[in-house]
Order: sequence, then C-alpha cells, then structure tokens
Amino acid sequence: MTPSRGIGWKMADPPRAPVLFVNPRSGGGRAARARVAERARQQGVEVVELGGDQDLRALVDQAVADGADALGMAGGDGSLGVVAAAAYAHDLPFVCIPAGTRNHFARDLGLDPSDPAGGLEAFGDAVEGMTDLGEVNGRLFLNLVSLGVYGEAVQRPGYRDAKARTLLETARAVLGESGAVAEVSLMDDRGAVHRNPVTLLVSNNPYSLERPMSRGARPRLDTGRLGIIVIDAPTGGTRPPGRAWSESSLEVGALSTVHAGVDGEAVEIAPPVRFSIQPRALRVRVPRRNAAQRRPPRPGRPRRR
Repeated sequence: MTPSRGIGWKMADPPRAPVLFVNPRSGGGRAARARVAERARQQGVEVVELGGDQDLRALVDQAVADGADALGMAGGDGSLGVVAAAAYAHDLPFVCIPAGTRNHFARDLGLDPSDPAGGLEAFGDAVEGMTDLGEVNGRLFLNLVSLGVYGEAVQRPGYRDAKARTLLETARAVLGESGAVAEVSLMDDRGAVHRNPVTLLVSNNPYSLERPMSRGARPRLDTGRLGIIVIDAPTGGTRPPGRAWSESSLEVGALSTVHAGVDGEAVEIAPPVRFSIQPRALRVRVPRRNAAQRRPPRPGRPRRR
C-alpha cells in the first residue's frame, strides 16, 4: 500500500547502519514473543538487547559515536523517549517499534501494537515525516506529562503491577483530608487561575477528548501545540470541574518539588515547571504501508532552537 498524495510523508532510503534497542521485558515480553531482535538481525539491523541495570542513554550515545545513522526502540514509552531524544539531538531518524504496554506514540503513528515485528519494515521500505516533541524543564517527551493524582501514582512501588488500584488509592489520599500533592497553580487560556488541581495533563499535541487515550487518540503530531487538561478538586460551586485547551507553552508554579510522570516514568521536577513544544523536531520513519492508514506529520527539516 502506498501513501496518498499530499498527505506529507516522503520516501526514505534505507539507513546503512541502523541500531535497534530492545527491551525484551517491556509490555509483558511483547518483543520477545514477536522475536523482534531475531527478525531485526535478519534484516541487517544491529540489535542491542537490554538487561539488568544497563544505562540506556549511555548505550545510545555509544551507538551514535560508532556511526549509527538511524535509531530504533522496541520498548515502553519511557525508553522510546530516551532514544527519540538522542535521535533529535543528532538529527537522526527514529524508528518506533510498538513493544510496550500502552504504545501511545506508536498508535498515533498508525502502527499496530499487535504486530511489533511489522514495525521493523521502517528500517527498509519506509517513509519519513516530522513530529513535534514536548519539553518540560529541558526534558523531552513524546506523549504526556502528568502532575497531581497520576503524577503521584507513578511514584508508588505498586504502580507497575496494579496501576488501577494504585491510582484509586492515590486519588483517595489526594482528595481526602490528608492530601499530599504539592501546591501548584496555573492560568488557563481564559485567564482563570487553577490552584491545587487534582490532575494536570500536558501532552505533545492535544488528545481527542471524544475518545481519550484510545487508539489514534491524537489526530495530529505536528500542530506545534501542547494539549492541556486540568481537573480541579470538587468545590460544590457552579464553576466547571476542569478545562481543556492548547498552547505553545505553559508555566506551572509550585511551592516545592513536584512529583510527575513523564511518559509514564516517575520523576521529580523543581519549580517553576515550564512546558514548551519543539515543532517538527523529530524525524520519524514508519513502514510505507502504515503511512496510508493515518494522517501523518508534514515533511521538512527539523527546527533547531
């Protein structure tokens, strides 16, 4: 299947020295079951399988120093973010293999999470486009930064094994008399100030609110806008409990260090928390057949700050 004319992808020559990083444990062993590492090697792709306490950033830096001309990652959203940040920094194309649990970025590129090995076609018969990257206090993200209930939840030891239960327990603690979320405040696009919101979600491009967090939940990845959703604590008044809007930047004030989830990874961020977006910053390769299934990012060269 070939991409339709005028939708933005451009044909791309196969890389000469691609490197794929594989987390065989991610997504409950999704990459291992699909034999992603084995199949990548059969295509002539150098594979680095992660294990133990290896430093992914250091491994990626070494691959770049050794001459890699394309970087791929088969793993969860947090690992994808590390490799994508390196690809951005070195102006290299990035290949996303959907081998995580939620696969937000892969889904919004039109990739099929049930077929991780199919994503390997991006190293061969592929097209290339440009997507935006989100940034929070100098750290890049592909999908989402969360503060508040969800940001607190990813700090809990049981989060990975029982996400729903942990999130409910955290919500109970935050909304109860012993609320533990650091006091934060922000102003929305209408000039209203939100203090101590229960949850703040800032995404790399807006999610569709008609079907949030579902397959293809971001209609585009190249609008140059952050998606912002704030949920306020219930007050019993007439003011709506939250608001959604988009901006190219956002600043959140806080009295102390903020617990956050960055692409699902637990981090602590010192205030003020500043969000911005890097328009059309990341070169992304996808299989040519996938480009016809999704409205893609526009082509062009990365914008440098």
